[in-house]
Amino acid sequence: MFNTTTTALIATLLMAGAAFAQATSTADSRTASSTGWMEGFPPPEERIIRFTDDDYFVGDKLKWTVCHFRELMPTVGVHAGTEGARVLPYALDPSIDDVTFQPTGGGEEMTWGEAFEVNHTDGLLVLHQGRVVYERYAGCLDETTLHGVMSVTKSLTGLIGETLVAESTLDEQARVKELVPELANSAFGDATLRQVLEMTTALDYSEDYADPEADVWTYARAGSPLPPPEDYDGPRSYFSFLETVDKAGNHGEAFGYRTINSDALGWIIARATGQSVADWLAERVWSRLGVEREAFFTVDSIGTPFAGGGFNATLRDLGRLGQLILDEGRLDGEQILPAEAIARIRQGGDKAAFAKAGFSGLDGWSYRGMWWVSHDEHGAFAARGVHGQTIWIDPTAEMVIVRLASHPLAANAANDPTSLPAYRALADYLMAHER
Repeated sequence: MFNTTTTALIATLLMAGAAFAQATSTADSRTASSTGWMEGFPPPEERIIRFTDDDYFVGDKLKWTVCHFRELMPTVGVHAGTEGARVLPYALDPSIDDVTFQPTGGGEEMTWGEAFEVNHTDGLLVLHQGRVVYERYAGCLDETTLHGVMSVTKSLTGLIGETLVAESTLDEQARVKELVPELANSAFGDATLRQVLEMTTALDYSEDYADPEADVWTYARAGSPLPPPEDYDGPRSYFSFLETVDKAGNHGEAFGYRTINSDALGWIIARATGQSVADWLAERVWSRLGVEREAFFTVDSIGTPFAGGGFNATLRDLGRLGQLILDEGRLDGEQILPAEAIARIRQGGDKAAFAKAGFSGLDGWSYRGMWWVSHDEHGAFAARGVHGQTIWIDPTAEMVIVRLASHPLAANAANDPTSLPAYRALADYLMAHER
């Protein structure tokens, strides 16, 4: 049984009403009911999805699961505050679906509307100059539904880390062992906070999901909220696993995308502030952002939020967050986050170190504060998660794009050719048609 549970945990590692607008969503034929999963009271046995199913996060099941993590595993709330939702201004542009672009690598020209389908999009929101110009839902998602954002979570954790550096709560040159003594004998011990934030730590850790002996499987077992089998004597939490990671090589030389960096940062944040990433985000951002819904993190068996991939929120609320970042941390004249933290992210990291990771299609990019920085002429940067999750911020075009999706292939390389050029084409369109 624990093997199937571990498979389920691996998947998590990869992981509002008429008062706010009218006629804002576009109908789509790919509805939640078309999958037939979890319908009925109770659903037929053959259409039930459980967390312990080894395929709960693949195929048609994926298209249901991305909107229903709270029904499958324990979570902790990110409180929304008591002031109510801040109204989003709308200026919908029906012509956006007709914007065309050339997919990377050639092929026939594609429209924005066609890309919505090709990329298995569940929800897509575009803000331009602070106004919603495009909003569309499909699959399991609607205006009020929570959706898992997978590794977009890392960027939220990185944003907290950069904020604490900007506010001098943390020193980016401090060694991790000085910040969390429990990690002194691990690979993280002699790494700097900056190296954790940029994922240039040298870790003897494999995140190859195709290898049954890879370290990521042990990590998944440690993070399981379920009771272990009687013969299991390994780590029982994210924190306890981090203490076991060995070093391989020299810190600072190469970028290596490893989820455990984000959970190490989560521990550093908790130790420095006395708050989990969920509580910090709630107090400093979510409760002040004017969101429509409480958000959630999945947690391990001791209630630790999964800082590397466990965040769930609505499309519009993620749009509000993206707009806050585009506006350099200011909201209605109040500085919610330090502008310096966002400026540091936008500067990007070491391009040469990033290039060593060999990410296809991301030539010239870098990684800083756990955000992906394009270094294009628009200065675009992004939070990215598997299966198509994205917050794309284009400062030059004054544009924020939030996409939630259930692409059957996990890697972003599967949808980047029909996503990255689409984002740029829309930026150019909006700049040429400013109102």
